[in-house]
Amino acid sequence: MTVVSREDLIKMSLSLKEKGKIVVFTNGCFDLLHRGHVELLRQARELGDCLVVGLNSDRSVEKLKGSGRPIQSEENRAILLNALEAVDYVTIFDEETPLALICDLQPHVLVKGADYNTEEIVGGAEVSSWGGQVVRIPLIEGEATRDIIRRAAALERDKTS
Repeated sequence: MTVVSREDLIKMSLSLKEKGKIVVFTNGCFDLLHRGHVELLRQARELGDCLVVGLNSDRSVEKLKGSGRPIQSEENRAILLNALEAVDYVTIFDEETPLALICDLQPHVLVKGADYNTEEIVGGAEVSSWGGQVVRIPLIEGEATRDIIRRAAALERDKTS
């Protein structure tokens, strides 16, 4: 379980594919690691031999989520992801979407949460075009980062009222 550069990841992926291994890819901000993330990653890992996680850089999280995000640095988020048994490799990408990374890696399976429609999944059409599979994992109700932030904000408001 290691954070690797895109270049090293592409080499490792090619090597795994040559050995007949199935490479699974998912991505996200993983700003506040929670049960929903852990379940998604565990289920994603069950779909193949190697799970690669594309982690949005701090800059890309701020562009996607707005000022004040991420709450945790990319280094901390990567360390937490690396500590999970389901995750084989983490790579950090700076773009707003992982499309270039997905195209470089060409995973067999692309996984996202079921909150995304199949047509909305970045890289889905590309993965399908080379014979790969796009899988949507059901979410655990109330276990999204935004839910945790809302609950924390409500608790803070209750303290000051």
